[in-house]
Amino acid sequence: MPPAPDLSGRVALVTGASRGLGYFTAKHLAAAGAHVIAVARSVGGLEELDDEIKAAGGQATLVPLDITDMPGIDRLGGAISERWGKLDILVANAAILGVISPIGHVEAKTFEKVITVNVTATWRLIRSVDSLLRASDAGRAVMLTSSLAHNARAFWAPYAASKAAVEALARSWAHETENMPLRVNCFDPGATRTAMRAQAVPGEDPMSLPHPSDVAKKILRLTSPAFAGTGLIYQSKFDRLVRYKDPEPV
Repeated sequence: MPPAPDLSGRVALVTGASRGLGYFTAKHLAAAGAHVIAVARSVGGLEELDDEIKAAGGQATLVPLDITDMPGIDRLGGAISERWGKLDILVANAAILGVISPIGHVEAKTFEKVITVNVTATWRLIRSVDSLLRASDAGRAVMLTSSLAHNARAFWAPYAASKAAVEALARSWAHETENMPLRVNCFDPGATRTAMRAQAVPGEDPMSLPHPSDVAKKILRLTSPAFAGTGLIYQSKFDRLVRYKDPEPV
């Protein structure tokens, strides 16, 4: 794995930062020198993250926020603008699984919640920070996705649909900004030792899966000012970058 990029002086926003991939991504970004804006519902998880970041000499701003609070997302963008005038890194990690169920058995409220958290809130976040990322000399946006966006398995319809939508948002955004310093890419972590994975596959041995800290380190590659690709998907399992509908490594 290549060394972590130098992110000194850069401002990074991470959603779903109180546990799992979001937690360790925020921790690694701070260790690389970024000031991390950590967003999550769980105050306890955010405070634990803050303690670890500060103990290692890093800096963080905690934002207890339910990602479904759309006006709250708008206010977050305004607060970042007032304090820093820009945003250098966005890691859109917050998501929920919903249920593993036959599509005809999925309750409307469950489907709507998955779409609200995974898709609508992601769009609202993009809308809130787009101009801030464009104001950076090397804005970097990383959207968390899943192989299910392309290989929709039986019983995973809500989650698969939501991740396909996230990728569509990311690709459109990447095309809109391809002639700007802003780079927009997706990151597919694959099976990882997280609470969401345990919920999805309860009989699986978690020790057979990579730790989220190790997977999160790979996200840093896409946040580096030196990374020039856009509109790509990084597949952690295969340690490679691919273009949409292109199976060959870039």
